[in-house]
Amino acid sequence: MIATGIIEFLKKLQKNNNRDWFEENRTWYESSRKEFARFVEILIHEIRQVDEQIGMLQAKDCMFRIYRDVRFSKDKSPYKTNFGAYISRGGKKLNFAGYYFHIEPGEYFLSGGIYMPDGPVLKAIRNEIFHRIDEFKAILAAPDFQKYFGGKLWEIEKTKTVPRDFPKDFLDIELLKHKHYVMEKSLTEKQITSPNLLREAVKVYAAMVPFNHFLNNVIEDLVE
Repeated sequence: MIATGIIEFLKKLQKNNNRDWFEENRTWYESSRKEFARFVEILIHEIRQVDEQIGMLQAKDCMFRIYRDVRFSKDKSPYKTNFGAYISRGGKKLNFAGYYFHIEPGEYFLSGGIYMPDGPVLKAIRNEIFHRIDEFKAILAAPDFQKYFGGKLWEIEKTKTVPRDFPKDFLDIELLKHKHYVMEKSLTEKQITSPNLLREAVKVYAAMVPFNHFLNNVIEDLVE
């Protein structure tokens, strides 16, 4: 479970997203981050039981900084109001499909797959789906994938036209229009703070394993 103290810290930060408040409450932030890191360490261990391909990781390999890069943003708030961890082969820095855990007041979710793959990776994934469409659709149709994700990918940010080099009359062309190959399971605050969180989260992540392996088989060929 995620301690209520972490949630309360993030709620306060949402209302006081400035450096003065943050520095006054830095001890609270550091204790919250350490507690979240302990949870992530356990989560890594449990995910490895269902997907050994993630390898040996530490929480620091997977957790994101709380400081925002505001150089190119209209929103100059200095801090993120969430804690997140991306658990994948090589941690958050490598471009492999993996498992993401996100806590933010009003937006708690588990997700997986690959977000914002670079051009060559995205093209290779689309090409693999095109040539192995029956296998890919079988992954989406699996009972647990249907149970947790409705058999669908995250529908945000798709191309409006048919991606280049693919036939317009391809029956499953919508599956090639995604810019991200991601699925997501939303949670409530009650679920996040429940003693059953870890067990239930691992069930959701286990349903993502065949999908991630499909993507990573493609990505492996590009990085070797």
